[in-house]
Amino acid sequence: MATAITRKTKTVVALAFCGALGLSACAGGGASGGGGAGGGGGMIAQLTFPSDAPAAMGGLVDYNPYAVNALTKTWLYEPLMVRNGITCQITPWLATDYKWSSDAATLEFTIRDGVKWSDGQPLTAKDVAFTLNLAKTYPAIDRAAIWKPIFGAPATSVTANANKVRIAFGGNAAPKFDELIKLQILPEHVYSKVGDVTKYIDKAPVGSGPFKVGNYNGRRLELVRRADYWQADKIKVQKLILEGNYDASQAALKLRSGQLDAYWGEIPNPERSFVGADKKTNHFWFAPNGATVLSPNVQKVPFDDVKFREAIAPALNREEMSQKATYGIMKPASQTGLKLPAAAKLLPEKYAANDGADTVIKFDAAKAAQLLDAAGYAKGPDGKRKGKDGQPLNLTFTVQAGYIDYQSMAEVVVRNLNSIGVTTKLNTTAPESVDAQKKSGDFQLMFEYINGGCDNAKNFGGKLSSDQIPTKTEILPNVERWNDPATDATVKELSATTDEAKQKELVGTLVDTMMTQYPVTPLIYAPARILYRTDKAVGWPSESDPYAQPADDRLLIMTHLKPAK
Repeated sequence: MATAITRKTKTVVALAFCGALGLSACAGGGASGGGGAGGGGGMIAQLTFPSDAPAAMGGLVDYNPYAVNALTKTWLYEPLMVRNGITCQITPWLATDYKWSSDAATLEFTIRDGVKWSDGQPLTAKDVAFTLNLAKTYPAIDRAAIWKPIFGAPATSVTANANKVRIAFGGNAAPKFDELIKLQILPEHVYSKVGDVTKYIDKAPVGSGPFKVGNYNGRRLELVRRADYWQADKIKVQKLILEGNYDASQAALKLRSGQLDAYWGEIPNPERSFVGADKKTNHFWFAPNGATVLSPNVQKVPFDDVKFREAIAPALNREEMSQKATYGIMKPASQTGLKLPAAAKLLPEKYAANDGADTVIKFDAAKAAQLLDAAGYAKGPDGKRKGKDGQPLNLTFTVQAGYIDYQSMAEVVVRNLNSIGVTTKLNTTAPESVDAQKKSGDFQLMFEYINGGCDNAKNFGGKLSSDQIPTKTEILPNVERWNDPATDATVKELSATTDEAKQKELVGTLVDTMMTQYPVTPLIYAPARILYRTDKAVGWPSESDPYAQPADDRLLIMTHLKPAK
């Protein structure tokens, strides 16, 4: 699951970097532009990206895409389909089509003809079935839980016939689709001979992807374009270099100097630290990717009272949180729990005006005070509010130490609540301590995350289903401990349907729960990042052209890149 609004950066390092660059707030996004030479003959001679492998690899050679630390997990082996994490549009890849049975217990893929492995052998439906069956033999590679009773029924069989792959499940398995289509397909003629695939070190990869290995010197991986790739006409990059693991300051310098062409990590204040150096060439897009939410423990007073949860929502200054934590780049999030405006088509009619703009709760301390008064949380002579039992309200907000984005947002929350008379103190503690509190439920307020993927049964289900409440030994997404049989029934029904109209109806019910019951309070969207240069290549995804989720859909991005003019 994705985490907070930014990748967690240790306070001292991030503050030192921000201090060196200046802390002025900024707004995000620049349109793709041209400039510079991109290689002759309509091709891009070379692009350089950060390494896919962690620095701890230390020169080890392993291209097995199911290894914990593969040298690259993106460019050699391919998935069945690519689903844009922003718009949720599906792009056929190794599979050209799919079809669910009416009860979502059988899924059939049509496998693309004419695809060749890099050794010249054809990729067929048998390779796909082999890979999926391999996940049964070696559960550690079953990233989609095909064979496990998690988010849908487990598979009972996977078979190939001509260009079709049929997966039979023991019941409804619709929630498995998004992860299943991401699984990277392996060549049966190679991997059937290696034994335990989780232990296999792949030093001579035979992939279906757009590149093959050119050279690796223990630090710098050189990938070379495959002329026989099945969609080679869309690949304009002759050579791809993967090199280096960079922190924010290093990455900014590499980007500014042209030693990196794209970067997907956190760089504080990118408008000033990167774009400002050359606005024609340097751009970024931080796409909304889920949301950071205020999670109260709804089993504890006063958060067990929906009127209290509703009252404090307008007291929270989301715009200030965005400025403090993301330099104003990430926008305030909708109370619906949906990623708007991308998911606006799922909104019930009563919330749909202006793509759901009115579902973003505006900062209004006076309204919050009025709601608290009406709900019975009166101020005493000292200006401090009391609970319905007449005792002073004293809240504690727990936040992870070292997470500067969370800490800066938490300071705003605490100040906002104190300003309306709700006495609140900030408790900054070690991440392990926060995790322990999530398991035990011994907390009042903390930050959490609501997923913004394309499977709303998982997004809402993870956050609101009672079977996702953390246990004493396991952290599960329903940290706030929302427990409502009607919600559980809605999530279960949503998980069981592939009918889009029915999905919208059920999502609408869950949206209504978010809007009226406030199990959690979304604050600002979390980013999926890309920072890129346009002196060599253009066609990167952007706010004006969101054809791909910038952090994850890199294969799709590669098919859109063209030489700059």
